Amino acid sequence: MRFPLISFSLCAVLVVAACGPSASGTPIISGPPPAASQPPAASQPPAASQPPGVSPPASTDPSASPGAPITTDPASSSSPESPAPSGDPTDPPTDGPSDPPATGFDPRRVELALEEVVTGLDSPVAVTHAGDGTGTLYVVERAGRIRVLGSDGTLAKEPLLDIRDRVDTQGERGLHYVVFHPDFATNKRFFVHWTDANDRSFIQEYTSEGQATVPRDSGRDILTIDHPKYWNHKGGWMGFGPDGMLYIAVGDGGGNSPGDPFGNGQRRTELLGNILRIDVDGDRPYAIPEDNPYAGSGQGRQPEIWAYGLRNPWRASFDAETGALWIGDVGQDTSEEINVIPAGEGGLNFGWSDMEGNECHLDPDCDVADHVLPVTTYGTRDEGCAITGGYVYRGAANPVLTGGYLFTDYCTGEIWGLDAATGLDTGQAEYSRLLRTDHLGVSLGEDEAGELYLVDFAGGIYRITATER
Repeated sequence: MRFPLISFSLCAVLVVAACGPSASGTPIISGPPPAASQPPAASQPPAASQPPGVSPPASTDPSASPGAPITTDPASSSSPESPAPSGDPTDPPTDGPSDPPATGFDPRRVELALEEVVTGLDSPVAVTHAGDGTGTLYVVERAGRIRVLGSDGTLAKEPLLDIRDRVDTQGERGLHYVVFHPDFATNKRFFVHWTDANDRSFIQEYTSEGQATVPRDSGRDILTIDHPKYWNHKGGWMGFGPDGMLYIAVGDGGGNSPGDPFGNGQRRTELLGNILRIDVDGDRPYAIPEDNPYAGSGQGRQPEIWAYGLRNPWRASFDAETGALWIGDVGQDTSEEINVIPAGEGGLNFGWSDMEGNECHLDPDCDVADHVLPVTTYGTRDEGCAITGGYVYRGAANPVLTGGYLFTDYCTGEIWGLDAATGLDTGQAEYSRLLRTDHLGVSLGEDEAGELYLVDFAGGIYRITATER
């Protein structure tokens, strides 16, 4: 990401390269830089200029001037001939793929809409739930707070956690995510992922003892990841899999030219550029699951690694039905990617930085057969600039969405969908636009009923609804 988080670099970085300004003036998710741009020489991000939402993000370089968002032709499910200003949220969805699945999700039947849940938040980057049966939502604010949104839509005055004095928000730094233990209803454990001014990413565990706000000094360090030299590509997502393990998405360490300058995406000797998988239920901060692909390998590979070859995996999610892990990986120069890890399949190589999308990148003679190709891609400068990932819909309120993987992009705020079963079974799936919005789509989120939400970095949370056309 080149987005503030996303570059904040989410955009091509995810955050910085492809996105617009964050609350601190730089994008959360980075995307690809303009042809003439150069990445920062050191870890210090550019100075702040204006908050997100003032000008829509377009540049992938935090030093470039923001431009108009890129949108697609509403009648097309492929790249547009030319960028156009963002449309009205009521614009009709695309017709969908020419050959939609015989059964399952069909975007041609979907009429998507948004319902406002709450506004006035401080640069929210994620919304999630604790799975405790209360219907409560938790909103992550980039600056370092976790806000509590009751089932009645009331935003609590006191946050669950406030670590704003520790979190740095320049570049793609910030509080990235919170995830609740599967047994949170009884053990009250939750985990946060944040970065400081020294470009260290911290995974910390807290326990809620019934107080409105958990003491900030009560956290337990689980894992610390250094991002030397560059301030972008932090990744940020965490999630518990169906196996009870904690999965952590980590960016490649940053730097936009020539792309992954340290080669972390393919090295496996660092924790950068990977999906990590750890066991947090023992007496130690964490343990290595015995079935991790590099557990006990003795080859210098990091045993925490579950999958590798990723650039800036800002958001990911597990399909509640299949257990597959769907990953949005922000692109560099050409391609925003959606990658999928089938349940239980560790050791997959998604190609970065040998490849970007379906093509060779730094190595013009790369062997495509050595890498797992994305389920789908779109052009980094065509239909967006910083993919933020999404969810496979498994809720009950909007049956027309069942089996669809919905995702968005920070730079356009548009919501797209594809048939998840097709993507998982064949490794390829065609996507279609479902809705244009004027929001900064920094994330999608999910409640415990499986209903989905759009997180607008400008300050709002919106419930996604759908009817059948």
